[in-house]
Amino acid sequence: MNKYLVEFIGTFFLILTIGCAVIGGAGSLAPVAIGSALMVMIYAGGHISGAHYNPAVTVAACLRGACSWGDAPGYIIAQLIGGAAAAATVGYLVGHNADAAVLATDKTIVAEILGTFALVYVILHVATAKANAGNSYFGLAIGFTVTAMAYALGGISGGAFNPAVALGAGIMNLVSLSDIWMHIVGNLIGAVLAAYVFLFVNGRD
Repeated sequence: MNKYLVEFIGTFFLILTIGCAVIGGAGSLAPVAIGSALMVMIYAGGHISGAHYNPAVTVAACLRGACSWGDAPGYIIAQLIGGAAAAATVGYLVGHNADAAVLATDKTIVAEILGTFALVYVILHVATAKANAGNSYFGLAIGFTVTAMAYALGGISGGAFNPAVALGAGIMNLVSLSDIWMHIVGNLIGAVLAAYVFLFVNGRD
């Protein structure tokens, strides 16, 4: 139960930061705040749950063998509830966005595949590879990956790279709820590709 609570808390603060930074007016510094929030929550909860905070990461970790498929439903439910709760909290604190972004389907899916691939590829290598066991930089690497991908691809897709973030963004009206399927499809494809590339490069490690 502790690991599910940690997944809820980490996802909550990640998406709270996204909403408050983007809607609250952090402007071009929003990706820095978002990457930093993810980094500190990874350091806080990594030793308990693995600090996925992302259903796509949970799926990839299961494919890689770093997480039990039996734990996956609990992780994903906790992440989605955390995202929805954060979005509701953002609505109370700063309101929701007035106009949802208009997204191009093909470019959004491709951008989300690329961003999620980069994120999950880095996570699997720095947080699950035996050669990197016990390192102290995994949180920085993961947080900076989100920051970099948010700057690179956020203007195209909104930069979710995470189905829980996509859900939260839909609730906050940063994107249309009817469009979050594009994020979810891209996230899952990117995560699965990253898991199989990890296995190809590293074997079963």
